[in-house]
Amino acid sequence: MSDTPVKQQSTAAFYGQAVASFAVAMAATGIGIYQLNADAWVRGFLAIAVLYLVTSAFTLAKVIRDRQEAGQIVSRVDQARLEKLLAEHDPFEKL
Repeated sequence: MSDTPVKQQSTAAFYGQAVASFAVAMAATGIGIYQLNADAWVRGFLAIAVLYLVTSAFTLAKVIRDRQEAGQIVSRVDQARLEKLLAEHDPFEKL
């Protein structure tokens, strides 16, 4: 059986860039909503909508990641079964 690692790790720079980008986007949106020339209930509604959008995006990303990881596990199990069958098969054995 082959022992090929599937672990995929992102670099610290990529992680830092993603966190910084998220922080800048949330701060800019928050400042934009705060500075908006509208009633307080309109700004509050927009703020809640942005928070709902962010939580939905995190949930969607998690679901996609979980589905991808499950697919990799199933693929590795199928590959291990195939390798076991091939290792046990004797082509010279009479049927």
